[in-house]
Amino acid sequence: MPTADDRFAIIDLAALYMRGLDRLDGALLEAQFWPEAQCEYGIFSGSPADFAAFCMAALKDHARNHHMLGQHLIDFAGEDEAFGEVYYQAYHRVAGDDGAPRDQFIAGRYVDRYERRQGVWKIAYRSELVDWLRDDPTSDAMLAGAPFILGHRKPDDPLYNREAMT
Repeated sequence: MPTADDRFAIIDLAALYMRGLDRLDGALLEAQFWPEAQCEYGIFSGSPADFAAFCMAALKDHARNHHMLGQHLIDFAGEDEAFGEVYYQAYHRVAGDDGAPRDQFIAGRYVDRYERRQGVWKIAYRSELVDWLRDDPTSDAMLAGAPFILGHRKPDDPLYNREAMT
């Protein structure tokens, strides 16, 4: 019988997946999948290794990325298999056709199948469904010169400097 620990292990896969995207950490992104898993995204279909490379190439020119998780529903189908639906919203700061910065917002759901092998849960199949998208001119001029600590990509993000947290 699956436990709360099993549920949290699966939920952590989604959070680490998003961290891999936002911090541009392809190895972390790929590690959330079994090596032979299938990734179906409409704009991409293939293996986790190829998907991670695709994402790193696609996101490297973005000025910022921010992914947010919503509800996460998990249906256990025995001891070592589960199915899930994960809601997400993704923000991307991109350059428009004229070079001016634009904000893209994409929202949708991941439809997943998870497998547990030797006590470890990973994604065995993931498809991304897009429910809506917005593409707007930027509107955060107040960030320029403001005394905020901004997020960065690996290894420059404060997340990776634990010594500074003491």
